[in-house]
Amino acid sequence: MNQLLEELTQFLNWYKETYSDQVYIDGQWIEPAVHQAEVRPAVKGINRPSSAIKKSLGQFNVALRDFYEEIKDCQKCPLGSTRKNFVFGVGNPTAKIIFVGEAPGRDEDEQGVPFVGRAGQLLSRMLASIGLSREDVFIANVLKCRPPQNRDPLPEEIAHCEPYLKRQLRLISPVLIVALGRIAGQVLLRREDSLSQLRESIHLYEKIPLIVTYHPAALLRNSQWKQHAWEDLKKIKKVLKK
Repeated sequence: MNQLLEELTQFLNWYKETYSDQVYIDGQWIEPAVHQAEVRPAVKGINRPSSAIKKSLGQFNVALRDFYEEIKDCQKCPLGSTRKNFVFGVGNPTAKIIFVGEAPGRDEDEQGVPFVGRAGQLLSRMLASIGLSREDVFIANVLKCRPPQNRDPLPEEIAHCEPYLKRQLRLISPVLIVALGRIAGQVLLRREDSLSQLRESIHLYEKIPLIVTYHPAALLRNSQWKQHAWEDLKKIKKVLKK
């Protein structure tokens, strides 16, 4: 009983810190209104592309900086001609954990940085709940360019871009990969299982343990998944401790 109460207390504290902007009323989750004129705050720890990225990478991982220079003008698939910014990834270039999404969205394409906007802010709070910051991890995507209308990545796009992610993994040498969302998990594991099935196990990708969890944007839309996300975060913390 004491253990159950302790786990419940931990969950409630995490929930309050992570989702304090929501209230449960009459069976529905209510979020405060956002005025149209409101400007979304920048996410801490995010650098803009080009010179800032090169500086942050090269300070601790020259090989990763050189790899960025090598591929930043990639035109191997049609996405190279439609993107605004090449989204290489940001964070600690010697991180023990790398978070991987499927592809950049509109905000990421505009800024050249993965996971910005509300989803990025939520990811930052999720990291903080297990004692991490964006400076402790590396964040990237399978695709480095935004697909039009945020559609799912096409097989030929994955075929061109996934080797870039594999090279990043070799240069960073993380001990854990976290795939954010069903699409990222399916692409990396070459499986068509549901997200709930992918979450059941710790997998291997490039001989590195891989955990699949919810995409922060999905958690913003579906409050019923947040308790499951807490279980995934505890699993991530446990693996890192090992």
